[in-house]
Amino acid sequence: MIDGKSYNDSSLPFVIAELGHNHQGNLETCLQMIRAAAFSGASAVKLQKRSNRDLFTKEAFDAPYNSENAYGPTYGLHREALEFGEAEYKECILEAKRNNITFFSTAFDFQSVDFLMNLGVPAIKIASGDLKSTPLLKYVSTLNVPLVVSTGGADISDVDRAVELLSNAGSQFSVLQCTAGYPPKYEELNLRVISTYRERYPNTVIGYSGHDSGIAMSLVAYVLGARVIEKHFTLNRAMKGTDHAFSLEPGGMRKLVRDLERAQISLGDGVKRTYESEATPIRKMGKMIVAAKDFSPGTIAESSMFEYRSPAEGMHPYRVEELIGMKFIKHVTAGDAIKEEDFER
Repeated sequence: MIDGKSYNDSSLPFVIAELGHNHQGNLETCLQMIRAAAFSGASAVKLQKRSNRDLFTKEAFDAPYNSENAYGPTYGLHREALEFGEAEYKECILEAKRNNITFFSTAFDFQSVDFLMNLGVPAIKIASGDLKSTPLLKYVSTLNVPLVVSTGGADISDVDRAVELLSNAGSQFSVLQCTAGYPPKYEELNLRVISTYRERYPNTVIGYSGHDSGIAMSLVAYVLGARVIEKHFTLNRAMKGTDHAFSLEPGGMRKLVRDLERAQISLGDGVKRTYESEATPIRKMGKMIVAAKDFSPGTIAESSMFEYRSPAEGMHPYRVEELIGMKFIKHVTAGDAIKEEDFER
């Protein structure tokens, strides 16, 4: 449960609109994204928090960044330009509350964990890159806050290690299948891992963090058992930045939420039954047993005496074996629907 919202096999999926840094470092853009995500029906919006000068080595921070998506001349300054501080986070939290949508964030380092906890976020995301960061996992496991853990770039031993650590600490957490390509090839999504996780970690909610384009694979993930669905979100896929191209715009997010809701209903309970809505179509399409020719009372029924025609307003064809060898007690005209009362009991 996150922020009072349950996510399990009996509930609607928990849909996270990953804003990341698609806000381009602009607070008003981010507030607009929060409103759009809420209008689209997402359960939550999520940012990413980094304490950049503590997170990166000096060499990495000062490395030239010549990408067309750069917001600064070095990688560190690029990251700093996109980073929100306390004032911006508080505005985002208020906007989320006004729009009745959960707000939380990924924490990439210890300082960011403390920053988010001081703001009272209802959950913390652990990115794929930190699945092997045991010290960070141990730290967040002590905070009594729900965790959402992505598993991109990992093998099963890495996931086992993290799940064991968090389970032993008594943490409430979900595990998300993820492929850390941006975007990945479809053959790399390996969605059946969701089924593997559900079998391997039966007491853990499993989800899917998708960097693929569109909504189809998220629906497949849900059918396979993902109950948390995370998709990157943007106002416009043509905006400057590395993540916009594979993000969902508001219209796409609305369709995803709608189709996930339909999927949750459509899966049903697995008990095969007939429905009232089927009665008229099946009557029109189905068949009944009819007389192939005229019969007089006393005639003994043989299989050649029957035909099968629509609509299904008489005996169903599967009952024809019951009739073989029985004696007609009424006159029957060719084409008449065969009835039980036509025969001697």
